[in-house]
Amino acid sequence: MKIKFHETVKRFCTDESGAITVDWVVLSAGIVGLAIAVMVSVGGATADMGDLVSGNLGSQRIATY
Repeated sequence: MKIKFHETVKRFCTDESGAITVDWVVLSAGIVGLAIAVMVSVGGATADMGDLVSGNLGSQRIATY
């Protein structure tokens, strides 16, 4: 059975079996990009708050009786 080239191209162009994979890859990339943007914008303030808490905890004294 010989398949003609134009039939193969037509079948390839109408096949949508991989379309959902592309959708999920694009959606996942968008979510990862958004997460990176949030981390960049909040990261500095979070580090500063961590340093403040660490300093306050380090200056506390334990009472011994």
